[in-house]
Amino acid sequence: MKKDIHPEYKTIIASCACGHEFETGSTTDNIRVEICAACHPFFTGKQKLIDSAGRVERFNKKYAGIKTPFGSKNKGAESDDQDNDTSASN
Repeated sequence: MKKDIHPEYKTIIASCACGHEFETGSTTDNIRVEICAACHPFFTGKQKLIDSAGRVERFNKKYAGIKTPFGSKNKGAESDDQDNDTSASN
C-alpha cells in the first residue's frame, strides 16, 4: 500500500437511538444509528410473523387436490405412510 493516502482506521464507540453503545472500527470519529441488534425486533425475538389474509391456508386449499409425480395426493407425510402400509400387507 502507498503511504499517506489511506484514512486512519481507529476504534470508536457507535451509539444507537435506543441508548445502546458498542465498539467498532471506522475511519470516522463517531457513528450514530437508528436501530441496532439490541433493539431490532428480529434480533430480540419480539418479531411477529403475520399471515396476512390467510395466504398459507389459501395456498393449501388451492393445491390440496394436486397429484404429486408419484401418483399420490399431496396431503403430506400421512398419505405416504398409509401407502406404504397397504403395499406391505399385500
